[in-house]
Amino acid sequence: MAAPEHDHDHADVDTALEEEEARAAAEHEARKRIALSQIRQYGDPALRMRAVEVESFDDELPRMAERMIALMHDADGIGLAATQVGILRRFFVFNDGEVDRMVVNPVITRSSTKTEVDEEGCLSLGTVRVDVERPLEITLEGTDALGEQVVLELEGLIARVVQHEVDHLDGVLIVDRTDPESRREALRQLRPRLLLSQ
Repeated sequence: MAAPEHDHDHADVDTALEEEEARAAAEHEARKRIALSQIRQYGDPALRMRAVEVESFDDELPRMAERMIALMHDADGIGLAATQVGILRRFFVFNDGEVDRMVVNPVITRSSTKTEVDEEGCLSLGTVRVDVERPLEITLEGTDALGEQVVLELEGLIARVVQHEVDHLDGVLIVDRTDPESRREALRQLRPRLLLSQ
């Protein structure tokens, strides 16, 4: 008696699913590498420069936001500042867990006295992760890509992400915000990359 056809069908489906998952994973990794190659890396002077206020709300701003949001997602990030893509203007994009947002000319107008130390990484610092102390809650004010006022009350991870991105616009990196020992270790990891980029 011949084996039932559906046994082979299940094996074929499983193999096809595994191949599809492997293809999707490979494509994701390729997109991530391409995205990261477009994001300025440690040692790039743009990362240490203070961005200037945005004065003109033209059609270019929403286009830059779309491009940066796509880069952020492809790189597996949750925030990306304009300086990280070599644009020295005060805006950043982030994902608040539900939607992607752009904030232009951001100002943190309130910070809670309660702080928390947590590990942070950065798309411009590769695999380096350091502990950074930040306020748990903040109020962020600015505008959206069309110049409409934005006021956000943020807490937890999203508050941390936003503070990280505002730091970028001031030329400040997480290695500047950590303790001396963690900073030394991070710089030790970054030094070979710095030498390769020169």
